[in-house]
Amino acid sequence: MDGKMKALVKHHRGYGAELQSVNIPKIKEDEVLIKVKATSICGTDVHIYAWDGWSQGRVNPPYVFGHEFSGEVVEIGSKVTSVKTGDYVSAETHIVCGTCPQCLTGQYHICKNTQIIGVDTQGCFAEYVALPAGNLWKNPKDMPYDVASIQEPMGNAVHTVLAGDVVGKTVAVIGCGPIGILAVGVAKAAGAAGVIAIDVNDYRLQLAKQMGAATLVNSKHDDPLQVVENLAGGNGVDVVCEMSGHPTAINKGFKMVTNGGRVSILSLPVKPVEINITDDIVFKGITVQGITGRQMFKTWQQVSSLLASGQVDVRPVITHHLPLEEFEKGFDLMIKGACGKVVLQP
Repeated sequence: MDGKMKALVKHHRGYGAELQSVNIPKIKEDEVLIKVKATSICGTDVHIYAWDGWSQGRVNPPYVFGHEFSGEVVEIGSKVTSVKTGDYVSAETHIVCGTCPQCLTGQYHICKNTQIIGVDTQGCFAEYVALPAGNLWKNPKDMPYDVASIQEPMGNAVHTVLAGDVVGKTVAVIGCGPIGILAVGVAKAAGAAGVIAIDVNDYRLQLAKQMGAATLVNSKHDDPLQVVENLAGGNGVDVVCEMSGHPTAINKGFKMVTNGGRVSILSLPVKPVEINITDDIVFKGITVQGITGRQMFKTWQQVSSLLASGQVDVRPVITHHLPLEEFEKGFDLMIKGACGKVVLQP
């Protein structure tokens, strides 16, 4: 397909982005062209937009960013057989090599040569995006476009929560950004006995309550360790899902988990964090997991099934819908923490 499209471009090595007219991408023989129907803003996109230390060392402007979306296939490459024009899709955003030791043993989500859509490649904050056919996930025709666009971050939540057993267990979700809020809903649906949501943002704590959190803790006002001790009779929680990346919160997560419990860490601290390994890990006999991405495509199947069954209703998390032209408003809401998920519509 020839022609121009509007796209949100990370145009320089500095704060912000620009809406520009750029060429519609050309597809390779193993790729497809997708007309984007909805695309949501991720925390990673905020890092890039704000031009923090991580993004300065990772991305190379100018380029189109964004990686969470849903859309319709409008063109397929000559070697593509897995999808056809008209299919309704989202995408696994990790493009993997298929040849490293991790890929060869089925651990594609930790491929050593991963490229991330909209970070290392051209992204989806645009009217069209070109992607390898092998990265696509077919959506049910009746799934709303906005819901379909947040399956990728929901996959992060599902991978974190379901990295171990949660049935009948107490779960603490530390950090109630959009993925943390989704993790609350996933833990509740998976049979957690109770979910504790911990954050410093009352707006987002209320969203966590809508998703099923039984206990809300604003750590500006209450000590999460004291709250957990009172709730658990001094025994701690069974599972901690760390989504905040804050050193103090991380340390409290290790202290609140019960002996033999699990701490699963999705957050990305911006600097090294000091942890009492002896007392908070070794002597407690806990399991500590680093969580990255989604298990391809096991997690996608879990996400799709949770949504189709109605076990998780993500609509409370999607708080704003904006045209792509109003991207500045969307990023401002994200930076201020005054939203759940912001969905942009090209």
